[in-house]
Amino acid sequence: MPKHSRAGGLTVLSLTGLMLGVTLAVQAGAAPAAPKFLSAGDLPPHPSSAWTAGKVTDGVPDELLLCLKDALPGYDSRYRDFRTDLDTSARQLTIEVGTEAKAAALATRMNKEIRTCADRLEQGDPELEATYKDYGKVAVEEGARVHGLHTEYSYGATDIRLLSVGRDDRTVTVVEWSQMGDFGDAPVKAFKKTTATAVNKLH
Repeated sequence: MPKHSRAGGLTVLSLTGLMLGVTLAVQAGAAPAAPKFLSAGDLPPHPSSAWTAGKVTDGVPDELLLCLKDALPGYDSRYRDFRTDLDTSARQLTIEVGTEAKAAALATRMNKEIRTCADRLEQGDPELEATYKDYGKVAVEEGARVHGLHTEYSYGATDIRLLSVGRDDRTVTVVEWSQMGDFGDAPVKAFKKTTATAVNKLH
């Protein structure tokens, strides 16, 4: 092979290798994928109706503002609603923050807001009686906690909610399940499994 042809071939190989290296470096430094959300099949099974999952949407679902309104301003968040054909519904909220320390502080604040929610609800409505129950931790990633909230109005309407707050690195997620009923109607064991799944899907 003539010397100039060999040199040209080596130049092409060098440029190809350089471009490959740049491509790999870009891929390695690419932003991590957005956290995944629960699917309908991840929710606690309903005895007579299948779950339907809505689209992932920017913002905060109105239902979560009941207890978490004061903890959420200033954060970019996304959520997904879930429905059954009856009165049972659920939702998941996910928030990514700048550092792990900020995420830990947000999770702590959210757990506090949920623990004190029953008292605030009663103070705001004399027709409402609210009861809180702590269902303990879930051992997953940086941790999660499950809460129960029962509300009953003087005219007879009664609702039960399960809420959980979980964290993985810089991402915090809140899951809520709700229906008519009281603590005896709450699928706590299945909801803890749902919570673990939600946190595991964050990475």
